[in-house]
Amino acid sequence: MKYKTCVTVAEKTPNKIKQTLKIALRKSDYVEVRFDFLKIEQIPEALENIKKDMNKVVCTLRPKTEGGKFSGNENERIAIIKLIAEYSPFLLDVEFNTMKKNQALRKYLKSTKTKLLISWHDFKKTPTTTELKKKLDQMSKISSNVKIVSTAKSTEDSTRMLELYNKKRINNLISFAMGDFGRISRVLCLYLGSPYTYVSLGKAIAPGQFSVDEVNKIINLKK
Repeated sequence: MKYKTCVTVAEKTPNKIKQTLKIALRKSDYVEVRFDFLKIEQIPEALENIKKDMNKVVCTLRPKTEGGKFSGNENERIAIIKLIAEYSPFLLDVEFNTMKKNQALRKYLKSTKTKLLISWHDFKKTPTTTELKKKLDQMSKISSNVKIVSTAKSTEDSTRMLELYNKKRINNLISFAMGDFGRISRVLCLYLGSPYTYVSLGKAIAPGQFSVDEVNKIINLKK
């Protein structure tokens, strides 16, 4: 079995995204493009720049309330999410809280048959097993691609996130913990069934993130 990686790309210009994507795809199976690092008016150009590689791109437009950088209002963000959907990405990452609040968006993305990755992050802690399981059950009703990530303050927190793989009733679960205590869960999740793990090209974009070269060495993909 080949374990897969997804490089997070968070650049500030459409050209830089295009260049970095090219480099990332030489080393990684997939690339997550963080469109929230761009100015709103730059996003259409960035989409055009990378449309040929969209079948390998996870598109994310994270609002500030969810740890992202998107500077516009929620109506603008929803309009851009719909625009991204038109490019048929490998996965379109939309927050569970957004989908819960916005039934119209949920309906629209269902009608376009967009491959959705429903995500939920806790940047402060790791909830209890009961809370996590409940969250997972709710999320899996929206999509079979679910990303659920917490912040680990101990090894136990990390273990709790990995235990979700025993409880899953969905096809593609990505579950790990951020931070130093969570680092190992970013690799172990692959062995438990995660379709891929998030990595960086060099500098970590998220707390505890490994580089693609480090993970490739660990999982013996490349010497």
